[in-house]
Amino acid sequence: MDMPDFSIALPEIFIACAVMALLMIGAFRGNKSTSLVSWLSVVSLIIAGLLVQYEAGETFVTFSGLYRDDAFGAFMKILCLGASALAIIMSMEFNRREKLARFEFPILIVIATLGMMVMISANDLMSLYLGIELMSLSLYITAAFRRDSERSTEAGLKYFVLGALASGMLLYGCSLIYGFTGTTNFDVLSQIFTTGEATPGIGLIIGLVFLIAGLAFKVSAVPFHMWTPDVYEGVPTPVTAFFAAAPKVAGMALFLRVFIEPFGALVDQWQQIIIFISIASMILGAFAAITQKNIKRLMAYSSIGHIGYALVGLAAGTEEGVFAVLVYMSIYVVMNIGAFACILAMRQRDGMVEDISELAGLSKSQPWMAFLLMIFMFSLAGIPPLAGFFGKFYIFVAAINAGLIPLAVIGLVTSVVGAFYYIRIVKIMYFDDAGEGFVPVGRTLSIIMTVSGIFVAFFVLFPSPLLDSAKAAAAVLFS
Repeated sequence: MDMPDFSIALPEIFIACAVMALLMIGAFRGNKSTSLVSWLSVVSLIIAGLLVQYEAGETFVTFSGLYRDDAFGAFMKILCLGASALAIIMSMEFNRREKLARFEFPILIVIATLGMMVMISANDLMSLYLGIELMSLSLYITAAFRRDSERSTEAGLKYFVLGALASGMLLYGCSLIYGFTGTTNFDVLSQIFTTGEATPGIGLIIGLVFLIAGLAFKVSAVPFHMWTPDVYEGVPTPVTAFFAAAPKVAGMALFLRVFIEPFGALVDQWQQIIIFISIASMILGAFAAITQKNIKRLMAYSSIGHIGYALVGLAAGTEEGVFAVLVYMSIYVVMNIGAFACILAMRQRDGMVEDISELAGLSKSQPWMAFLLMIFMFSLAGIPPLAGFFGKFYIFVAAINAGLIPLAVIGLVTSVVGAFYYIRIVKIMYFDDAGEGFVPVGRTLSIIMTVSGIFVAFFVLFPSPLLDSAKAAAAVLFS
């Protein structure tokens, strides 16, 4: 057995050591250290991002083939680290105001992020499962963090029960794949199917189906989406913002790595399943959100629909499709962070605003926030020339070039339907009679939503940095 090269996994090792140090600070100083631990957590994630960027470039495999470091992993890790750091920053004022300021909260987010990084670099079904469970266990606790709230406790319990079921399905799929191939290593699996050493029998295909089911739960794709609306609505809003961004990126990264690298030669076997999940997610996300009155539930169905669009790129099974998914997920994260910064800032004197009808008059009391929220809604709908349009454009072009024209047509139709509920929010903000005034926006949230808005609005002028990085990352999976 080769000696592992620990330097390759330096970002993950650093995060693990930072978590232990932060736990010690919190244990000795109690909740008085919450602000310090939160900012140290953000600094730790930034340092980890710099370490990831420093090592990006060449491809390395270590820990007996369990761990892979490459440009694709670096791209997705930086997205996850950035989303997690912003989620912690966005949560500070909210947690302090709602008397939820406990030092464990940022630490749980950092531990979940460590799990995401392990997921993204997994090169074996065993390390894949370890990363997923490390992330999931932290998310279960974070979902039920507001212990005195019945809604939050219920959301955490639903998430845990359904997550345990999904983990069981994932493990069963992994065991079937191992039983019919004799290995769990991605490189060996790829070699087996590329050279034709093993034919995909019914047992292996069933294993793939269970594997897809387990991963689909993590990204809340239909029909494994049932937890999403209740959890998004029940948990504190900063937790919803976190759930809507970083875990989705890690889940899509795992989908891409697993089905392009080890099972790339079996594209005919899994493509039809991904197409079905993609179509179902796009349709449900478009139509189910129309009747929603709570903005967090609306964003939950929105996220289901957007995962459906991202899966269109995976269904293409080409390098262009992977490139499109990477661009799409990057833009999706920025749009969601910006939108949830606006949702977090929507406060009246008697508390948070979650009902969409209560946004009436936002354009008069908070014109800048209303303008930014309008940009995010239009971008989520895919209206040009905002960034969201280009995300969908690359996805649909990849599908058409791969011969999946009906899938692209369904995506276009559901985009038009979905635009209704995004535009309805804009209509309520600008044209409905004003109700109670809104509390001024905090500086931190104002900065986050403004920077996100600038990215979304002006992406069309400077797309090259993101497109070039995504192209280099996508090429790694096909090299």
